[in-house]
Amino acid sequence: MIEITQGDSPLVLGLPHTGTDIPAICRDHLNDRGRAIADTDWHIDTLYAGLVDNVTSVRTPIHRYAIDVNRDPSGVSLYPGQNTTGLCPLTDFDGLPLYLDGQHPDAAEIDRRRAAYHVPYHTALAAELARVKAIHGFAVLYDCHSIRSHIPFLFDGTLPDFSIGTNQGTTCAPQIAKKTLDICEKAKGYTVTLNGRFKGGWTTRHYGRPAQNLHAIQMELAQSTYMIERAPWTYVDEIADQTRRHLQNILETLSDWRPS
Repeated sequence: MIEITQGDSPLVLGLPHTGTDIPAICRDHLNDRGRAIADTDWHIDTLYAGLVDNVTSVRTPIHRYAIDVNRDPSGVSLYPGQNTTGLCPLTDFDGLPLYLDGQHPDAAEIDRRRAAYHVPYHTALAAELARVKAIHGFAVLYDCHSIRSHIPFLFDGTLPDFSIGTNQGTTCAPQIAKKTLDICEKAKGYTVTLNGRFKGGWTTRHYGRPAQNLHAIQMELAQSTYMIERAPWTYVDEIADQTRRHLQNILETLSDWRPS
């Protein structure tokens, strides 16, 4: 089920939200809004494809509406007190219900989804991080995300083009965050923030342990940087190619980075 591409560089790409598959046992309980799967990180696997050689990637094809593999498996909120979506989301990014009346998953169903979809993704991701760390003595996880640039339920105003998350500097060496931020700040016509509304999801926070030579950084792209932010969610080559140049610079820089 989990799609793995193995490389021998220290860099591992996480792709937790590009999947569009919802197993029938989940899909049958969704309403029309849920079945529309609007809150997908559309085309992110395409956007990052081929940007850097010898990189490892780990992707799940399962959609976040079945279970969000970038959420704490215990169900604890990543952003207490703020609007967000949970482990098995009941609402979409606009705060609207995803399920038919009375058909949201109960505790037993959440446990089943956790075992069936959440655990395999993280088992694979942890194994790949351990493998490249064994080669180099360290590993760098770059978690790939995107979201619509304007979602009032989740954040005020318009999201920056590049939102970098390191959980307030705790998940990676400071040089990794600085190098990534510098590239984004020099990208003409783009906006950037570090540890703004998005500070890194559970994946970044869970695996980012710099003292153990495991570094993690999240990139949340505004979807306006490469696509049209409404159905049918069209990828636009002209603007995507410009963004890809900056992403390539980031990935090449992180692939070449070594602990001092």
